[in-house]
Amino acid sequence: MTENFTIETPRLFIRTLQPNDPSLIEEFERKNRLHFSPWQTPFSVVQAFPHWLKEIHDGSAMRLLAFDKTSPSTVLGLCNFTQIFRGAFQACYLGYRIDQEYEGQGLMFEALKACIHTLFYEKNLHRIMANYMPHNTRSAKLLDHLGFEKEGYAKSYLLINQHWEDHVLTSLTNPHYKAAFTS
Repeated sequence: MTENFTIETPRLFIRTLQPNDPSLIEEFERKNRLHFSPWQTPFSVVQAFPHWLKEIHDGSAMRLLAFDKTSPSTVLGLCNFTQIFRGAFQACYLGYRIDQEYEGQGLMFEALKACIHTLFYEKNLHRIMANYMPHNTRSAKLLDHLGFEKEGYAKSYLLINQHWEDHVLTSLTNPHYKAAFTS
C-alpha cells in the first residue's frame, strides 16, 4: 500500500497525502479547530506529518485528502485508514473528518464509499473498523448508511481533550474478500 494514487467520484478528487501537503492540512485543521474540538485533541500537523508519511511508505496507513472538483486547492475532508494489519487479520481502522462548510451534503459518504471500495477490491482488506463517541450522531448515521454494523460499546476508550471518552465500536467486512494469506 505504499503507492500514491487518486480516486475520483462525481463530485470529488481524492488523493494520497504528499510530502508538500502540511500547509494544506494545517489550514484545514485551523479553519475547523472549534468544529473538531469535541472529537479530537488539538495536535501539531508539523510534528505528526513525518510519521504519517512513514506510515504510508510502510503500508501501515492510507491517508487521503478529499477535494471538491470545483475547488481543487482546498481540502474539504480527510479519510484515514490506519493500523493496517495484514496476515491473519487483514483489517484497519477508519478515521475521517470534513470541513464544517461541507457538512450535510453527502460528500463524506461519497468519499468513504469510494475509498472503502478501493480498500476492499483493490487492496483486498477483509475488515474496516470505525469507532465513534455516542453523542456524535452524524458519524453514527454516516457509518450506518455505509453498512457498518455496531459490535459493542467501549467505556473510557480514547483520551480526547484530557477526558477518557466512551465509543461505539463498528465494523464493515468485505463480502468478496479473497484469502491470500498462508501461514
